[in-house]
Order: sequence, then structure tokens, then C-alpha cells
Amino acid sequence: MVNKTLEKMERSELIQLIKIYSKNWLAMDGVWFQSVERKFGMAEAMEHDCNIWEAFTKIEAQKIKEFLKLSSRPGIDGLKRALQLRLYANINEDEIIVDGNTLIYRTLDCRVQNARKRKGMEFHPCKAVGIIEYTGFAKTIDDRFECEALSCYPEITDETCNCSWKFILKDN
Repeated sequence: MVNKTLEKMERSELIQLIKIYSKNWLAMDGVWFQSVERKFGMAEAMEHDCNIWEAFTKIEAQKIKEFLKLSSRPGIDGLKRALQLRLYANINEDEIIVDGNTLIYRTLDCRVQNARKRKGMEFHPCKAVGIIEYTGFAKTIDDRFECEALSCYPEITDETCNCSWKFILKDN
């Protein structure tokens, strides 16, 4: 089914709408999380967050992989291309650094942490869920990837970004 209204829109309007959709998706993620956090605490909210991201990240990666028509093992280039099309890519400032069989993905400006800071809330302790999210995404793109957090709240080791992730393509 195709939305007839979308077919009539100009490219610039479609890009603006993608940003709106991405912000709406992130707002929904934050609304449910903060609801659970208020009622049951951070530990309970994080447990559900981990469960949700374990499933969602694979769905997102698979749909992007199909859209890009990537092979089953597209390597570093495939992961780079896929990361550039995630929903986050439309609303966070990020950078990707490739060096041989290693890719570093850095979120330079994060809407989630900015929103929590604006509301006077503790930062989201995203490292635990990030490991699940980024590992699952990368392994869905190419099962040879290993992922590690270089810097992510609550363990910030690089003050120049909100978080930093290292993906290593193993040759096996």
C-alpha cells in the first residue's frame, strides 16, 4: 500500500518528513521508557529497554540490509552504509571512521541525553543497552563483527562525544 499523499510530495518535503518520523520514533521510545522508569525505577526500565532493543535492532538492520541489497557478509563498507541509514542517523550528529577491518562509530550529539539534561534528569545509562543494540545491528549486517563500547554513559572515556563504538570485522 502506498500513501498517495507521499507520492505527491517534493524531495525536500520527504526529507523533512523523514526527520519528523525519526523524532517521533525516538519520542515514543523515550515516553515508554520514562513511564516505566517513573513507576518502577531505572533498573526495571533498563531491563525492558534491553529486551526491546535486542529485537528492534535486528529488525531495523535486516530492513536496511534488504533495502541496500547487501550480500550476507558485506563487511566494513556494508556496515558503514547501513549505519548511515538508521533512524538515529536522521536526528543525531555522528561520524564514522574506518581503518582497515575496524570501524569506529561516534555519536557527537545525542538527542536522548540532550533531552534528559534539559529535563534535569540523570543521563540514560545506555552502555548496557548499547552493547545489545550495536552488537545485534552489526551481526545482522555481517555475522563476523564484534563490537565493543569505547565510551558510553555511565563510562565516559572520551569527552568529545556522547558515545563511541568499535566494530571489528573478524576473518572467520
